[in-house]
Amino acid sequence: MRPIVEYSDFRSYMRDFYEERKRCSAFSWREFSKITGFSSPSYMKVVCDGKSKLSRIGVERTGLAMGLAGFEMDYFRAMVEFGQAETEEKKKAAYESMLAIAKVHKVRVLEGDLFKYYDSWCNPVIRELAPIMPGATPGELAKMCYPEVSAVEVREALDFLTKAGLLKKESGNFVQSEASVRGTPDATRLALRGMHRQMSKLATPALELPKEERDFSGVTMGISRETYERIVKEINDFRHKIISIAAEDKNIEQVYRLNLQLFPLTKNVKENKDEQV
Repeated sequence: MRPIVEYSDFRSYMRDFYEERKRCSAFSWREFSKITGFSSPSYMKVVCDGKSKLSRIGVERTGLAMGLAGFEMDYFRAMVEFGQAETEEKKKAAYESMLAIAKVHKVRVLEGDLFKYYDSWCNPVIRELAPIMPGATPGELAKMCYPEVSAVEVREALDFLTKAGLLKKESGNFVQSEASVRGTPDATRLALRGMHRQMSKLATPALELPKEERDFSGVTMGISRETYERIVKEINDFRHKIISIAAEDKNIEQVYRLNLQLFPLTKNVKENKDEQV
């Protein structure tokens, strides 16, 4: 699904959200209406079809149900105002708000460079680190990284990030061209597999850091497929909120990685039982 700041029609965004959820799980218009707090089982479809409007309370409920927070929620409010404004003046004001939010939080969509970007953990780390160390040399940036990385690797990362348009120089210092990076869903999932493997390995030595600098927790549980899908939705909503919180930070001091992992430790008991019958 495209970043919200690439939409100008809130109904199109809601419909794409619905289609994405439906593709990944047993999601329906009834369920969509239910999680937004509307009694009518078809209300969300009616809104998406342009046959009804969202009230102010409806906007908040819908945004929350779609996991929006921070600037994404602000953009959704402005987008609904733009789509439902009854006067040219209000419509123009809402559109200007959308443009302002999109300018600050624009997401860079990668295609050809996507796999190269995620080929090394160094690329996303240096993309975050270089802008908060103005004037730093590759060697100085390298010394700040966990684990150790060479100045040559940092220089190669900077060259790639600059050529790919992910970093640019202003007054001699590196700045990010856009706030976030992503690709098309299928390409991103494939490219991220290698990055997840690397980041999972980096998590192990991080256990040796002082507990004030890292947070590790976990839970082992027995669940059904239905509960699994509910948990995945909660994780997705949580991840969006974390991204929004991080995007609003104007006083960055350190680069962190958050891994969200949910995976099976056993085979499916019911399926395995059926196979043995």
